[in-house]
Amino acid sequence: MPDPVRRARALWLCAYGLFSAGDADDAEKLNDRTLALFTDARDDWGTAAALGLRATLALVRGDLAGLGRDGGRSARIFRELGDRWGELQTVSPLAALAEIKGAYADAERRQHEGLRMARELGLEAEVSARLSGLGRLALLAGDWDRARELHERARRIAVEQGYKYGEIHSGMGLALGARRSGDLDAAEAQLLRLRDAYADVSSDAGDHLLRAELGFVAELRGDAEAAAAYHEESLEIARTLAEPRAPALSLEGLAGAAALAGTTAGASAAAVLLGAAAGARAGAGAPLPRAERGDVDRITGAARAVLGETAFSEGYARGGAMAPEEAVQEARTVGALGVRAH
Repeated sequence: MPDPVRRARALWLCAYGLFSAGDADDAEKLNDRTLALFTDARDDWGTAAALGLRATLALVRGDLAGLGRDGGRSARIFRELGDRWGELQTVSPLAALAEIKGAYADAERRQHEGLRMARELGLEAEVSARLSGLGRLALLAGDWDRARELHERARRIAVEQGYKYGEIHSGMGLALGARRSGDLDAAEAQLLRLRDAYADVSSDAGDHLLRAELGFVAELRGDAEAAAAYHEESLEIARTLAEPRAPALSLEGLAGAAALAGTTAGASAAAVLLGAAAGARAGAGAPLPRAERGDVDRITGAARAVLGETAFSEGYARGGAMAPEEAVQEARTVGALGVRAH
């Protein structure tokens, strides 16, 4: 294809398809080639499209600085061009970045703008995605009824559209809301349904979160062995992900399982694991915002009650200097993670 712009657009569509099919590495390589072609040709639309995809790929890798830089530039170019579809593609990554940073008002504004654009364009799958995004924000605000209503609306639209990923996202939102509001049976039922009904389209990131959530359900029921088993599975998946916050979530879950024993060894292991998790999140530039600290604060309180403030702080600081694997190995060495096969 001799026309460089037409060639670049074809390559970009291919990169977009590869990413949608789960091949992020090849998508990134191809998209970088595409961006170079668009830049050389001074094609603004193509440059914005390639930057938008690069921002989404940055979110998958946990590159928050790259996400903000490329996503913001992509949104500005599309806005200047008057391309509402293009601008809509930047809503999800930029709203996710705002949420990670704890800037919930900005995240909500972006999700509402995206919902308006999706409705104007008649893109019902995008409507479902934006409703799930707003449901997630309602969940973080502790508005369980609003969160459930938004996720249910998102799920119904996703089913009508045959949008499997939308069904998964809304279902996970319902599970998260159920667990955080204390309905452990409903949370577990929703998580197991997602695990069994969507195995053919699941992603590693989704499987990681699903097992972590099952682990938290088990911990809240007082089943330390089941909790540790699920979180060990989630950690194994986290090792395959480029996202540095993924192992942190698994460490926090393992800390909860260790703390359940109520022993000094278990509480000490929990302090180290929590410190390592906090260190991993800080290294990624994404410490837990207040609205997402519920599990960590609960587990911290349990460990601190056994150890006392001084010993907990010492263990936490020691964990903060450890790599995730070191912290897990120490917890195993002291026998704080009794795991049964799951």
